[in-house]
Amino acid sequence: MKNMANSLHGRIHNWIEAIGFRLNSSQTTRNRSITVKHYFFETFNFFERWDKKHPERSKFVCFDAYGEKINVNSLLDLQAAFFENISQLK
Repeated sequence: MKNMANSLHGRIHNWIEAIGFRLNSSQTTRNRSITVKHYFFETFNFFERWDKKHPERSKFVCFDAYGEKINVNSLLDLQAAFFENISQLK
């Protein structure tokens, strides 16, 4: 991906590196070149589905405090879910 800094994938990866997320696991399917990565920080988890042939089609999914699936369409979606989760840790 030539222009990673301006893509959703690039913005999310810059943010997770700044916050300190860790990669928990990574699994790749051999025949379709799709990688699923699981990232976590404290009690917040999210998944990235990345296609090696079409990196611009990366998809991110996270879960709210109640276990509901949230499709991440922007960095703001991920940040809102993260800060809501962290605020409930008291």
